[in-house]
Formats: sequence, C-alpha cells, structure tokens
Amino acid sequence: MAKRAMGKGLSAILGDEAAKVNKVTDRGAEKLVGSVAMIPLSSITTNPFQPRSNFDNDALVELAQSISEVGIIQPITVRKNGMQFELISGERRFRASQIAGLDEIPAYVRLADDRHMLELAIVENLQREDLDPIEMAYSCKRMMDELGLTQEEVASRLGKGRSTITNFLRLLKLPAIIQAELRDLNRNESHDENADGVSTVVFTMGHARALLNLPGENEQIELYKRILKKGLSVRQTEAFAKEVKQPKTKETEPKQPGVIDLESQLGGYFDAPVAIQLNGKGKGKIQISFASDEDLQRIISKLND
Repeated sequence: MAKRAMGKGLSAILGDEAAKVNKVTDRGAEKLVGSVAMIPLSSITTNPFQPRSNFDNDALVELAQSISEVGIIQPITVRKNGMQFELISGERRFRASQIAGLDEIPAYVRLADDRHMLELAIVENLQREDLDPIEMAYSCKRMMDELGLTQEEVASRLGKGRSTITNFLRLLKLPAIIQAELRDLNRNESHDENADGVSTVVFTMGHARALLNLPGENEQIELYKRILKKGLSVRQTEAFAKEVKQPKTKETEPKQPGVIDLESQLGGYFDAPVAIQLNGKGKGKIQISFASDEDLQRIISKLND
C-alpha cells in the first residue's frame, strides 16, 4: 500500500517567518494552528514531565515496522519554540520513527495560548467535505485530549449525535494497516470505477464496522485480508465476524462438498449468508440471514424475480 503524504514543512506553511511564530498573537499563527507540519526528528525533544518512562522495546520495533510499511497514521503533538519543539504527546510514535530511520515526522504544532484558536481550527477542519473517516476520528480525539472535552461536548460543538462521535472514535481501535485503508477511502470511492462506471471498491466503512466486532487485531487483520482477496460484501463480512466471535458449539455432521458449493452460490446470488441443513432422509431447510428491513426487502425481491 502506498504511503499517504501528510503535511508540509514549516517554511512551506509560514515562509521566512517560520521561526518567529510562537504565540497566537504572532503574524501567521492562524496558518499553523490546526494544520499538520513535517518536523525534523532532530529538532524535537521529549517532554521531561512524561509520566511514562518505560517503553517495551519489542513493541517499539513492531510499531517501527508498521510505520515503515504504512507510514504515520496519527501525527504527534509538539509545542513550538523558535525552530525547536517539545513533545506533548506521541512519544511511542516518535521513538518508533527514530528506529524506522525517518528524518521527519508529521506533527500538530501547539503555540502558547492557542486553545480557542485550536478549537476553531479543529471544528473548521471537521466541517470539510473531503475529510476521511480516520481524520474525523483523530480530530474528535484531539478535541477530547487537548481541549479536555467530553464526547457529549464534542458532539454538541459539531452538531452531531454522541453515537456518531463514538462510532468514529471506535475506528481508532483498528490496526494501523486498516486505518491506512480507511484514510484512502474517499480517494478510492472517487476513482476506482470500471469501464461501465461501476464502483470496484472492495473495502468500505461497512466492512470496517464489521471488523470492530472481532475480539483482537489478529482476527481483524486476517478477515481484512480475506475481504480484499475474496471481495467479500459487507453482509458476508458481518457473518464471518459473527462466526469468529460466537463460534457454533453444537457438533454437526460435516457437510458434503456439493452442499457447501450450493450455499456459496446462493449466498452470492442473494448477497447474504445462506445455510443449508439436511437430515439423513434428504429433508432439510435453507436459511437466509439478513441484517435489516432493507436487507430483507432486497432478498424478497430476489425471490420474486
């Protein structure tokens, strides 16, 4: 997966005055607050008041490998003083980036007394139409972490329901490789079409929500890879996730290959999980699962064709 470019250098954002912008009253401060800038790792010092002093080296190496593959998903946060920067949050990402051999890292830059300007910048950013789901999620998280707001307060400021904010924040529990896929979701949905104008997008927000029902990262990544390889629909993904989370405990007779093939054919036709049960006398039943009223109406329409 190609790494997504994130942020510009300070000189590109502020020009020759980059070193002089340190407070919200300084000229050009409004261009910096709320934006993502690329900061040299050599210009960043760690926070001396960081309460966490022990970092698992194996975990850092694993994170460094992920950064090498998909890049930095969430920028760190630093406080600016001239052209030097003090780390506020993201020390694991900072250390892992050093291990990965990066020269610079994307960062949100804080200035002195910028709380009100920062809130306005984040809210303005959240109102953009081209914002991807992970950008939405991290912007909400920034409002909570850096401004001390609750989910209810974030929802109120954005004019959204609390459940919407909760659903965005849940996306941050997904592995980095899946978050990277979601960061490119808007671009994919705009351009991945075949000659007939039919979308060929394989992974969507619906798939991501289904993966959140799985108990751990390993299961999420395995099903994610299966989605890409097999082109699973959202409903098929939901069915697989449910099976992983609540596996059947009742022992049953193994199904014949012909029955399994028929289930697959019917599942593809209805775009829904299909189960066929047969007894020893050749009798049985066909079960078609659905997740909503709309889903049910679609299946009924298929049956009436």
